[in-house]
Amino acid sequence: MLQGVPIFSQDPLEPTFVQNPYATYDRMRATAPLVHWQEYGKPCAVSFAAANAILRDRRFGRVPLSPPEIAPHLAPFYAVEAHSMLELEPPRHTRLRNLVLRAFTSRRIAALGPEIDALAHSLIDAFPDHPFDLLQDFAQPLPVRIIARLLGVPESMAPDLLKWSNAMVAMYQVGRSHADEDRAASASVEFVAFMRDYIDARRSAPRDDLITHLIAAEEDGAKLSTDEMISTCILLLNAGHEATVHSIGNAVKTLLEQQRYGAAPVTEALVEECLRFDAPLHLFIRWAYEDIDVMGRLIPKGTEIACLLGAANRCPRHWEAPESFLPARVAKPNLAFGAGLHFCLGAPLARLELRHALAVLCERCPTLALVERPVYADIYPFHGLKSLIMTLK
Repeated sequence: MLQGVPIFSQDPLEPTFVQNPYATYDRMRATAPLVHWQEYGKPCAVSFAAANAILRDRRFGRVPLSPPEIAPHLAPFYAVEAHSMLELEPPRHTRLRNLVLRAFTSRRIAALGPEIDALAHSLIDAFPDHPFDLLQDFAQPLPVRIIARLLGVPESMAPDLLKWSNAMVAMYQVGRSHADEDRAASASVEFVAFMRDYIDARRSAPRDDLITHLIAAEEDGAKLSTDEMISTCILLLNAGHEATVHSIGNAVKTLLEQQRYGAAPVTEALVEECLRFDAPLHLFIRWAYEDIDVMGRLIPKGTEIACLLGAANRCPRHWEAPESFLPARVAKPNLAFGAGLHFCLGAPLARLELRHALAVLCERCPTLALVERPVYADIYPFHGLKSLIMTLK
């Protein structure tokens, strides 16, 4: 435990915290910019300045200095992680990210706007005339089908992609069980086999899709291996889908509760305020690769430290009235998608999906209303709703 850092106790599975973690974050931040979260067993950065500094400091990274032992039943899951940019450091991270960016270009992402609009309209066309779950009928299918189109895999596979993604992402949640781990390992085996077949098919029959462009990507003679492509496609689906579903659900809830739904155009500023106010992910982990001073505290080499993104995004030293939802707020950088070397590769797509989905929803469904009080799911460090039961009045 770091010397001079206050100890803070909060069960991340406690129901009151799950429904409103921000009150706890406020108490943590009022104590110090760095606190020791007793239940997590690690120091946490809770101010924007501290979290932002750690995320941008190359002396902190994702890979522990002493890799932990992998339980045999989890070998398939960690075989995917071994080639994931999220879990790598330079120089391999740099090579992978540069190659992927040659295929996952900003122009290619921006061109998806009309497709997102069309898909949002088709999902709304299917809304029932009785109460329905907006997460199940809109927020979940939209990003998984867009990513399926981007990769070039059949949209009919969306239910399987969603099942595999949910099982693998559960590995990052607090309190995972052995059964969760078994499901993640099984999903990894099935997902890898599916992607390997598609990559092999694209090698012999190229198309205008992301898999084909990943195969073609090359830098200084270096290309992505099949395993690297598989892990990249899985990462794009798992991270992108999870973030977008929670972002859409949290944003609709916020807009309705703040009486801002349909009150103004869905601008980039409004999207950023939604992401800041109720981010889809609340915690990133980093490891110290040398002794590092953060906010006047020495972080010893080998220390695992958490950056609390949800706390940083409501830091009063960075934002005026951070507890208020102000869609006209002058946008500042927020940490909803991280920062620095490991800034989320899919953030531009997630922002595009959120902006277009909200715009179409507000236009087509101006009378959308909550039927019951939304309840957040027990999925920390992710932050999203169990359901969003709505009606078109």
